[in-house]
Formats: sequence, structure tokens, C-alpha cells
Amino acid sequence: MSKLSPKFQRLGCSLRASALVLSAAALASCVAQVRVAGPPPPAVYVAPAAVDLQVREAPPPLPDYDQPPCPEDGYLWTPGYWAWGAGGYYWVPGTWVQPPRVGVLWTPGYWGFVGGAYVFHAGYWGPHVGFYGGVNYGFGYVGTGFAGGVWVGNAFSYNRAVTNINVTVVHNTYNTTVVNNVTVNRVSYNGGAGTSATPTGQEQAAAREQHVPPTPMQQQHLQQAAKNPALFAHANGGHPPIAATPRATAFNAPDAVAAHGRGPQENRPQFARQEASQTPAPKPNQAQKQNPNPKKKKNQKDKPHPKKQKDEANR
Repeated sequence: MSKLSPKFQRLGCSLRASALVLSAAALASCVAQVRVAGPPPPAVYVAPAAVDLQVREAPPPLPDYDQPPCPEDGYLWTPGYWAWGAGGYYWVPGTWVQPPRVGVLWTPGYWGFVGGAYVFHAGYWGPHVGFYGGVNYGFGYVGTGFAGGVWVGNAFSYNRAVTNINVTVVHNTYNTTVVNNVTVNRVSYNGGAGTSATPTGQEQAAAREQHVPPTPMQQQHLQQAAKNPALFAHANGGHPPIAATPRATAFNAPDAVAAHGRGPQENRPQFARQEASQTPAPKPNQAQKQNPNPKKKKNQKDKPHPKKQKDEANR
């Protein structure tokens, strides 16, 4: 067989190289088409697993406050917490809110001390209550789980032992004493000098469930708190003047309560206010019968009238 001339050999190599380039380009085009062919995955909210916010300063202790009464059937309690803003920590008042749908419960957010910093894990709605750092927020949130009520079908039933319920307004109730095995204190974060709780198996399973983010009303509640200078810790010394509200954003409602320890402006306990309203009022003039002249001392004698003294002198 005769050998091809160098010219034809070079031509053959060029043709083979061109064929390889075209094949690679075709293959790349096919791969690119495969990548964009499938629909995007559905958006699913997952509870933040690590850091939503990171600061170097520890959050203040939780303030002591009373729970406003539940405004009506179907509202669920979300405890107050310290959030971080440009001016430092500020208090987001606890409040009653409508859940995004039937059957979900609120897992509160919490601060955790990790790697020399305090990181915030945002709260969320889900079919079960997840881990919230072992922080005892009260009113059913004793550090793990939730004892403030349960869903019974499409209706929520409230535990009157740990929540402030007016039975003339809310009718689905029960009364079960809650045994609190968590140390009762006001610490507001997990880790370091805070709580030492770790997630249980049930809480870990709850973390893997599909979650729902805070409702628009909860977001407005947070934004309104961030704009209130009186709610910042440096202004109130850890005793916010608005510690809890009967509904989200109802900061000026009559049933809004202040934290204990605020001196003369401190609100009385909600349960005490209800009991006082049922106490019969004193009968009219009852106090006056006991002492007709409050300014007069008990053993003080009546002074004679000046006109009578003058008449007696002229006699």
C-alpha cells in the first residue's frame, strides 16, 4: 500500500480534530439541556439550623410578667424574647396570635452560646414543638415541649393550669397540673452560663419536619417592637414597660402588661385583676358611717360654733 503524502496526512488530522470538537460541543449542548430540563424544587421552609444572628453580648435575663387573657378561641400564645437591633437588645412582647393553619404549634426562638458568640435561632410553626434551648419562657413553655394546650380535631383546647383563660370567652379548656422538671430561673439563652439542655430525640424529629415561618402579624409585631425606644434593655433596665399584649401589635391595649419591678407603674397580675373585679363593691356610705368626718380624730371633741360662743358671751 502506498503511503499518503504529508499534505493529505495533515488534512486527515485536521478533519479528525474538527470531528472531535464538534462531538464535544454536541455533548456539552446535550448536558446543558438536561440541566435545565427539570422543574425547580418546591420552596420549603426549614428551621434555621445554625446562625440567624450573631453577637458578642449575652442577652438579659427574661423579665417577670403576667400573661394577658386569651382574646378568643383559636389564638395561641407566643412568649416574649430579647431580640437584637442597632441599639442593642430590645424586648419583643409575648402575645396571642392566630396560627397560620389548624394543627400547628409554635416553637419559640432562642439564643445559644456557641464558639464565643451568642447566636439566635428563629422560631417557627410546625406539627410538633421542637428544641428551644431549654429556656423556661413560662405559660406552658417550661423548657421542653408545650403544656399550654392541644389540638383536638380542628379546635384548640387550652390548659387553664398554665394559661390565662376567661371561660366566658374561651370554652375549649381543661385543667392539668404541669410538673416542671426544669430549673426555674430567668436565664434567656442556652450554653455557656445559660441552660445546659440538648435536643431530645423527639425534638430532633420535630426539627426535620416541614415548618412554617412566622405569620405577617408576628413580623409586624417584631418590627413595631424594634421601633419602640422604651423596649430597649438599656432604657428599661431589663424591665420592659410593655412585656405582653393581648394581640399582636396591640402595644397600647388596656390588657397590655408591664414587667414586674417597674415601681408605681407596674401592672397588677392579670388573675388578681379578674378576682378583684368579682369582689362586691362596698355599700354606699359604709365608710362614712364608720367615721362621718374622716379628718376628725377619734377622740377629738366638737368645737363650739363661733356664733354660739358670741351669743353666750353677751348674756
